[in-house]
Amino acid sequence: MNVPTSIAEEYQSQPHDFHYFLTTRFLGTVAIQIQVVGVGWQIYGITNDPVSLGIVALIEFLPMLILALPAGDMADRVDRRLVIIITRLVESCGSIALLALTLIGSQEVWHFYMVVLLFGLTRGISTPTLQSSLPFLVPTKRLPSAIALTSSVGTIGNVSGPAIGGFLFVAGPELTYATCFVLFVLAAFTALQMRMRCPVQMPSRDRAYQRIADGLKFMWKRQIIFGAITLDLFAVLVGGAVALLPVYARDILEVGPAGLGLLRSAPAFGAAIVGLFLARWPFDRYAGNCMFGFVAIFGLATIVFGLSTHFYLSLAALAIVGGSDMFSVYIRSSLVQLATPDHMRGRVGSVNSLFVSASNELGQFRAGLMAGWIGSVPAVIFGGVGALVVVGVFALLFPALRKIDRISEVEPGKASEQ
Repeated sequence: MNVPTSIAEEYQSQPHDFHYFLTTRFLGTVAIQIQVVGVGWQIYGITNDPVSLGIVALIEFLPMLILALPAGDMADRVDRRLVIIITRLVESCGSIALLALTLIGSQEVWHFYMVVLLFGLTRGISTPTLQSSLPFLVPTKRLPSAIALTSSVGTIGNVSGPAIGGFLFVAGPELTYATCFVLFVLAAFTALQMRMRCPVQMPSRDRAYQRIADGLKFMWKRQIIFGAITLDLFAVLVGGAVALLPVYARDILEVGPAGLGLLRSAPAFGAAIVGLFLARWPFDRYAGNCMFGFVAIFGLATIVFGLSTHFYLSLAALAIVGGSDMFSVYIRSSLVQLATPDHMRGRVGSVNSLFVSASNELGQFRAGLMAGWIGSVPAVIFGGVGALVVVGVFALLFPALRKIDRISEVEPGKASEQ
């Protein structure tokens, strides 16, 4: 993967490490997305119940809830590269387990839930590490561009992974999971080649729970940052509809597993386009108002998707969902990274990753549960309306967030506004 010259030129001491980081992230993301398509289709085929899809999301979230904060503290104290390598190798073992379940023809849904739990455990450990690694690979002044580029690489993986997964699943779930195994191993290998700048360690005799508490206090005192990540948390929590895509693909749009892959790719396609745009032309003005505006667009596009019975309109709506969410991710991630000192990046990253995971997985659980109660279409529409309500409430609760102008002016020592 090519890295923009402006970033690479200023990091000549380790010229290939950012490349390795991007490659590791891309391979891991593609593998995860391919696997999500296969597992979702198999579980829905076994149960014929949308609630089971929400349970998958809940099982993924619970380990994150338990592990994210300790993992963030660990990321501040151990070799981040080693964490990435080990978790990718464990994920490759999970792919082997899914392959074995498929080969023996298992129809016990709890077998698949156990493997999903394994992936939840690895995500709980690896996500804070991945999210806090970027500042140790690129210069600070290039961080917003690097964030946009890294997000774009991740979203390109989110685009290609589900599409590949859908077509692979048509050929056979065995091929799907074997491909995931190879990709996870390759991701571990590229991480092995990577080096990172060592953070400045702050001397501390505190216990782990005290260090974790320090991270939470840091977030709370910086209300602009806290408002930004909680806005995203609640908007996606009430507005997420990804868990119901197997229902739409099979029962509403009737496009099969290949169509499911395309539906899952659509949000990431929109996000990738926006991310690449932001990597080339970094966004720096009227950040607060724009973040609220794009979260509102996220809610409106979700409503359109919920009402749509046409495949291409659904793809377009989902692409807008992903593109608008990318603007929010870009602003939020830039604020958090620029306002956090090196010695607390793991702990702050763990809180951020916990919020992101809560919004995604619990949002999908909410969608699956509501679909079981009131139907899939009303559940999605409810989510879109809920996202619009969240925008209005947060605009009143966090007026300082609306007043943010230039992202580039945020510094670790100047982020305690209101």
